[in-house]
Amino acid sequence: MPAITTLLPLAPAFNAGLTLCLSLIMALGAQNTHVIRMGLQGQHVLLTVVLCIASDIVLIALGVFGVAQVGGMSPTVKALMIGGGAVFLLVYGAQAFARFRKPEVGRGSLTTAASSANGAKPISRRQASLAALAFAWLNPHAWLDTAVLIGSASLAWGTPGNAAFGAGAAAGSVLWFGGLGLAVFWLGQRLSKPSIWRALDGLVALMMWATALFLLWGLVAPQ
Repeated sequence: MPAITTLLPLAPAFNAGLTLCLSLIMALGAQNTHVIRMGLQGQHVLLTVVLCIASDIVLIALGVFGVAQVGGMSPTVKALMIGGGAVFLLVYGAQAFARFRKPEVGRGSLTTAASSANGAKPISRRQASLAALAFAWLNPHAWLDTAVLIGSASLAWGTPGNAAFGAGAAAGSVLWFGGLGLAVFWLGQRLSKPSIWRALDGLVALMMWATALFLLWGLVAPQ
């Protein structure tokens, strides 16, 4: 019981990290497209998902604990980083909303993933591992989402709230990539329907905007 009482105050930070991570990661990008492609091809899906999750957790940890040290140097730096993260989320939300309004925008990669699944050449575990790691570590959007945006947003929760925020973000990565791997295994080609990703884009826009408003409110509200 004492342990539960201690953890309860950290639940809002955990939930906020979970929400932010899901809102960032659910948007259709290179990493998600790669997971879908591997699933449609039936090649090393579990390996790809595990490496995506592990990479995300490391990047989130770098962002939360590394950025926290930088932000702790000055309240002004902290405010600028939180404000910058909020602006990025507002812009990302607008982009997701644009895709929601016009589903044909940005769907080329998903169509390519589905069409290229048939007749794909088998690849080795080593090749699959290198590909998954490349999409995680050489992808600027992955660094921006995890190490920068999540790290900056964690500053709003102080210590130890930032650790709970990071744990929530890591849980979001596990839920998303694990669910995406299962979905592509069960649904196959049906997962490439634009209507599914249009609905996700609408949800992403709302989640990003809500998180951005929360961060901005934390900057202007009286302490």
